[in-house]
Amino acid sequence: MKIGIVGSGLVGATAAYALIMRGLGREIVLIDKNTERAEAEADDLLHAVPFAHPLTVRAGSYADLAGSRLVIIAAGANQKPGETRLQLLTRNAAIFREVVDNILRHAPDTVLVVATNPVDVMTHLTARYAAAYEVPPSRVFGSGTTLDTARFRALLGRHLGVDPQHVHAHVLGEHGDSEVLTWSSATVGGVPLVAFCQQRDLALTDALRQDIDARVRRAAYHIISGKGATYYGIGSALARIAGVVLQDQRALLTVCTPRPEIAGVPNVTVSLPHLVGGRGIIDTFPPQLNGDEAEALRRSAQVVAEAIGGLRTEGLI
Repeated sequence: MKIGIVGSGLVGATAAYALIMRGLGREIVLIDKNTERAEAEADDLLHAVPFAHPLTVRAGSYADLAGSRLVIIAAGANQKPGETRLQLLTRNAAIFREVVDNILRHAPDTVLVVATNPVDVMTHLTARYAAAYEVPPSRVFGSGTTLDTARFRALLGRHLGVDPQHVHAHVLGEHGDSEVLTWSSATVGGVPLVAFCQQRDLALTDALRQDIDARVRRAAYHIISGKGATYYGIGSALARIAGVVLQDQRALLTVCTPRPEIAGVPNVTVSLPHLVGGRGIIDTFPPQLNGDEAEALRRSAQVVAEAIGGLRTEGLI
C-alpha cells in the first residue's frame, strides 16, 4: 500500500517517521516544492527502516502518487510578520488549489487527510476543490482535534494515574483557541469521570479543570515558544489516522470534515467524533453535551464559519 505525503517540512517528515515506526504501508512517497529537501528527508528516513519495518521511502513527483490509498497534505505557507489570518488563508488557498488538482489528477481514488493549519478551514477548501473531481466529502478530512483529544486524555490520565488509552474524553470544534473540552461525557474505562474520581478519592476541582483546559488549549503556544514548532504529536496523530484508513479499523476519531450543519451553524467544518474506515468518514456521532458545552461548540463553529465566509468574499470558494 502506498502513502503519499505532500509537504516535507517538520510535520510531513515526522509523520513519515511515525508511519515507519508503526510499520504502516509498503511505500511512502514524499513530495515537496523544494525537491532537495524532499530527497534529503527521504534518504534520512530510509536509513531508519532497518531498525523498524520493511518498507520503501522515496522522494517523488505528483505522478508517483498513482495508486496511493492515502495522501497526507502538510504543505502550505507560513505566516509572515504583520500578515493577517485572512491574508495567510488567501495564500494557502492558492497553494491548495494547485496541490489538490495535482494529487487527484494522478490518484483520483485516494483518501485526502489535511494537516495544514488552520486545519478546519483548509479541510473545507480541500473538499471544495476535490468536488471538481467528484470526490465525496467523506474522502476528505483533516486531523482536526485528534491531537487536542490526545493532549486532554494524556493530562487526565496523568492526574488519575491511569493509562490514557483507557481515558475517553473528546475535544471538539475548532483546532484552535475556541475548541471545546467535553468534561461532561468523559469516562475512564467506561466509568463516568466524576464517579471514578470519587472511588479513587481524587480531586476534580474547578481549578484542576481550568488548569488542564489551559494546558490543552495553549499547548501549541507553549511548545512553539520553547522550540519553534510542534511536530511529534501531530506526526503521531497523522500516523494513527493513516493506520485507521489503511487497515479499515472503523475507529472513532475527532477529525474534521464538511458538515451541512453543526450546533446550528450551517455549512461548516469543525471536529466531531467520526467513525473512520478504509474509505474515509463512515458516520458522524454528535456528542451529548451539557448546555455550556453546546453553546461553546456553537461559538467555535461560528469562528470557523466566519473564516470560511472571508474566503468566500475573496472569491476563493
